[in-house]
Amino acid sequence: MAKPPRPKPINGDWLFRAAAHYLERYASSADNLRRVLRRKIDRRLETHDDPPDDDARAAHAQLIEETLERFAELRLVDDKAFAEAKLRSLRRVGASSRQAAAKLSQKGVDRTTVEDALRDDETSDREAAHRYAKRRRFGPHRMRDRKERRERDIAAMMRAGFALADARAAIDGEPEED
Repeated sequence: MAKPPRPKPINGDWLFRAAAHYLERYASSADNLRRVLRRKIDRRLETHDDPPDDDARAAHAQLIEETLERFAELRLVDDKAFAEAKLRSLRRVGASSRQAAAKLSQKGVDRTTVEDALRDDETSDREAAHRYAKRRRFGPHRMRDRKERRERDIAAMMRAGFALADARAAIDGEPEED
């Protein structure tokens, strides 16, 4: 019978390569990268026969923090730059400021960084509401049944985080030219 494969070790080099591979594909905040690395370590530990003790978990947490520090020194993980870029992307597709703040918080960006990014944002919620209505084909972008669907469209926009005035302006307005 063949022996089962030997469990691969968890060390700093492996963790650095795993983080680099993730960052090649996705932009990330430090907290989000920390969660990704924890999941990678947990998956690697599943192949080991004995469950890790508290000392091993502390050592792995220390490896993660060292890896994050190295990426921060290399300026490959920067929460402020990530928040600004992600916010621009979200606002471009019509996300409200509330929705954008929630998504940034989900990605592990702290509240003060989110507030700073929102303060520096040049897109108004009214502009974002028009973009959202266009993307979802609400209001003036609807081909038929515009009047019958008005209330539902406004409700959908309010669920997306827009104020009533902005939702009404986007739904009752005329289609904007690109």
